[in-house]
Amino acid sequence: MANLNRNIDPRRHAWLMTDPRIDDALFATLRALPPGAGVVFRHYGLSRGERHRLFLRVRRLAQARGLRITAGGGLPGAPAHGGPCAATHPVHDRRQAVAARRAGATWLFVSPVHATRSHPGATPLGVRRAVALAQGGSGQRVALGGMTAAHWLRLRQYGFDGWAAIDGLTAG
Repeated sequence: MANLNRNIDPRRHAWLMTDPRIDDALFATLRALPPGAGVVFRHYGLSRGERHRLFLRVRRLAQARGLRITAGGGLPGAPAHGGPCAATHPVHDRRQAVAARRAGATWLFVSPVHATRSHPGATPLGVRRAVALAQGGSGQRVALGGMTAAHWLRLRQYGFDGWAAIDGLTAG
């Protein structure tokens, strides 16, 4: 019997978390994602005008490439990441898992599964705790935190539908 797992492209199940530290590679990274992958636009540290202008550029490219897109911080023109009516929702603990389910989130971003540069010193959940947080919800489960394509290929067997990263997806 053929091994079907060897032909899977993990990038089709990936979500790029935007972050100022990858600004130089942001658009190259977006262009490298295949249709069906996703983008969570954040860039919270920018001024309102700068953030909106960058979001419009990212959204335009994401739509042209067939990428899903959500935005944190209440930007019009994309479903929300986090909040009471979120399409995607962060899940770092039980309280957030309940909030994500109440929000009717389609995608639950469980993190940090592994140690991550985004949160130095934070204790990672590890696979067992991440799986426990992801269970019981109706949304699809996305592993975040120190994720790479290789990590996700190992986590799929535990019910994770996708993976999200900053460094693990950055082009170049």
